[in-house]
Amino acid sequence: MRGGWPGDKIAGPTPQTCSTRNLLYTMGMILKLAPLLLLMGALGFAGSRVYELRTYTCYEGKLDALKARFRDHTIRIFKKHGIESVGYFVPQDGDRPKNTLIYILAHPSREAATKNWADFVADPEWKKVAAESEANGKIVQKIESIFMEPTEFSQLK
Repeated sequence: MRGGWPGDKIAGPTPQTCSTRNLLYTMGMILKLAPLLLLMGALGFAGSRVYELRTYTCYEGKLDALKARFRDHTIRIFKKHGIESVGYFVPQDGDRPKNTLIYILAHPSREAATKNWADFVADPEWKKVAAESEANGKIVQKIESIFMEPTEFSQLK
């Protein structure tokens, strides 16, 4: 027997068996290529990302309250609004370890960052968390924000 699938009772390939084989082959290739296509899309998407460096200077004695708010609430609410946390840091030098939190965020684009922040500050859960955490006074005295794009030799893209 030539052509066909095992068990076929035909002497050779017919248009129907060729069509079925072609369809199965195509479907198999699509399944094999899907992860590659997704990865390529993600790499293209990652190329337009922007990073945001934020520095929060707290009122005296309020850094622990700020760190607790981030740990317990803020990061989760960020995720809900498409804000990706890259890292959180406390400086080592001078008096800054007592009152400064520095962190880096990633956004798909500058436009997305604007939308993400607007959605975040309007979020009822965030408003409640902020109000509750500041029941004994304001936590953050000063916020600095710098948007950055990675260089061609950066490990982050």
